[in-house]
Amino acid sequence: MNIITMQNINKSYRMGNHSLHVLKNVSLTVEKGEYLAILGPSGSGKSTLMNIIGCMDVMDEGTYCLDEVAVEHAKEKELVNIRNRKIGFIFQKYHLIPTYNVLQNIVMPLLMRGMSLNEAREASMETIEMLGLAERINHKPNELSGGQQQRVAIARALVGQPAILLADEPTGALDRNSGKEVLKLFGRLHDMGNTIVMITHDLDVAEHAKRVVRIVDGELFEGKEA
Repeated sequence: MNIITMQNINKSYRMGNHSLHVLKNVSLTVEKGEYLAILGPSGSGKSTLMNIIGCMDVMDEGTYCLDEVAVEHAKEKELVNIRNRKIGFIFQKYHLIPTYNVLQNIVMPLLMRGMSLNEAREASMETIEMLGLAERINHKPNELSGGQQQRVAIARALVGQPAILLADEPTGALDRNSGKEVLKLFGRLHDMGNTIVMITHDLDVAEHAKRVVRIVDGELFEGKEA
């Protein structure tokens, strides 16, 4: 079963009097439970593709089905709901709320669905314990290491049981050892059945995925070489 089916995706941006064609007839399928890396350098179009996969931007042409939802027909309010329920975001810079403690950051997606804090905490404790954060739930982000902050971000992405985990350069802000630990954790999450789409410029990071596609000048190619 495909979680993601994208067909002939095109995206352009106006640059003064000119149009910049960023994505060119991109087609991509991702199966349920797959661990995919999208590999490409800066300016290749990978960030634009990530934003469209994550329903943070819309394509000009093409079709996109995410977990049986036709995204190209969705209005902005529907896109917000899709982002909250279907996608678990993991960012390079963590995007944790600095004034919130670990628990408050992790349960945020559940609170946005209307759960009370007690309900959200109870629903998220298994994820918190799995990621080794139970003793840190009252700490603020600035009291944690980079690796710990990224684990909090991963827990926040997981807690809503999304259709996909969408990770943007997830080791980019980490030292080598912390990066290895995060990639090892991604492997565990994949083994548990999670669907992971990872965006990266780093071939060594991409090779931890089970399948790699490369984006070059807005075109997508299967495999690490293009």
